[in-house]
Amino acid sequence: MKRLNGSGLKAAGYDERNRKMVIETSTGMFEYANVGVEIYRRLMSSPTPASYFKDVIEEDFTGRRIK
Repeated sequence: MKRLNGSGLKAAGYDERNRKMVIETSTGMFEYANVGVEIYRRLMSSPTPASYFKDVIEEDFTGRRIK
C-alpha cells in the first residue's frame, strides 16, 4: 500500500497478477476487481487522487468492503 494525499483517501495498493486494487479511505478498505494497471498508475500520479477515484474508479468499478 502506498500513501495518498487526498481528501478521504489514505492509501492504495495494486495486485497486478490478479488485477485487484485496494483503496483505504477514512471509512474503511475497499477492493476493486478487474482494474487495469494503467488505472492504478493514473490514480497514483494524479494531482487530485480523490477526484480521479470518484470520477473514474467509483464510476466504472464495483468495490467491496474488506475492512
